[in-house]
Amino acid sequence: MEKLALHGGEKAKKSEWGTGKRFGEPELQQLKEALDQETLFYWFGNKVKALCEKFKTMYGSKYCVATSSGTASIHVALGAAGVTEGDEVIVSPITDMGSVIGILYQNAIPVFADLDPHTYNMTAETIEACISEKTKAVVVVHLAGNPAEMDEIMALAKKHNITVVEDCAQSYECFYKGRKAGSIGDFGCFSLNDFKHISAGDGGMVLTNDEESFYTAAGFADKNYDRYQRDVHASEIPFIAPNYRMNELTGAVGLAQLDRVEGICARRNEIGMRLTEALKDLPGVYPPEVKDYNKSSYWFYMLRIDEKEAGCTREEFSEALAAEGIPNQPGYIPFCVYMNKLFLEKTGYMGTHAPFDSKYYGKEIEYKAGLCPNAEEILNTAIRFGISEFFTDTDVEEIIHAFRKVSAYFQSKK
Repeated sequence: MEKLALHGGEKAKKSEWGTGKRFGEPELQQLKEALDQETLFYWFGNKVKALCEKFKTMYGSKYCVATSSGTASIHVALGAAGVTEGDEVIVSPITDMGSVIGILYQNAIPVFADLDPHTYNMTAETIEACISEKTKAVVVVHLAGNPAEMDEIMALAKKHNITVVEDCAQSYECFYKGRKAGSIGDFGCFSLNDFKHISAGDGGMVLTNDEESFYTAAGFADKNYDRYQRDVHASEIPFIAPNYRMNELTGAVGLAQLDRVEGICARRNEIGMRLTEALKDLPGVYPPEVKDYNKSSYWFYMLRIDEKEAGCTREEFSEALAAEGIPNQPGYIPFCVYMNKLFLEKTGYMGTHAPFDSKYYGKEIEYKAGLCPNAEEILNTAIRFGISEFFTDTDVEEIIHAFRKVSAYFQSKK
């Protein structure tokens, strides 16, 4: 029995963490070319256009719109789908607020569907339980690079005439039955935020295969200007839309980063699968479930602790793991999204109860603890730690050693 580092023993993590550079000469070259254009406006330059062409080709999609952020990309998709005041949009309770903000900005109502306790994703069953006559769309969050069960979700959406927006902010090179997440729904939305698999500082991408949806999305991302001049009344603005344009510098960095994404995600998948294989038999330790026909790109690694089986609390396991040199945190976000003040008090806009009291909505919705019991249990039992494509095989083995060491200690105390 090894003595825990928490009790004065030697740490399981003995080596320095593997490191590497995310940016280099390819990004510098693209930036130089962008600056040499003497314009940084996407419509006059070539970088954003080239990024869209490259991105849609990678995903086998017909159309692509670049935006200023992942949050913007979801808002653009919802705007293009015609989501408006009084509509309901179903979304995950474990996600970043970026998945929800666009719903509220359209004066629509977020409805939270519960999650599968092992994949951490919404399912067709949990979505169906939330469908009403007001449901216009569903935002399917592929959490941490693990794809949701899209065949069942798409069949359900078709049955009820619901638009499917895939939130792939954490899910580059994430495969569902051989198809890339983001290429299956009506819209696929991505983030180039600095904390994703690849980064352009910020930025987002929207994919679609529908021509009309593309032109609507392109306008919606650009204050509803019709730059393609398809309409004789192109100068007339039909309804309000934000300015979510991507600039040429962001597009330039994004272009260079796209050449890195396949290798980054392949390495993360390798690491994640190795961890799951090594940890799955530890008592009370439940790795994330990735179906045999799917492939995760592991934006992070989140597992769950059964305290009775593990012989300790989730917090005790987390603390012991950290002492072994493995940074981690209990849970992910502090609580389900619907437990934020703006939902509990229904104050989407400062000083009002909009959009929840809209006359176009015409009914009551309640947000409270217990709304999504599986999601709440996930957050109450999870331990999360980061994965990096720069991890060495030694890093991975030392993580595994730390888990086994901590698990063995608490098993001995049962």
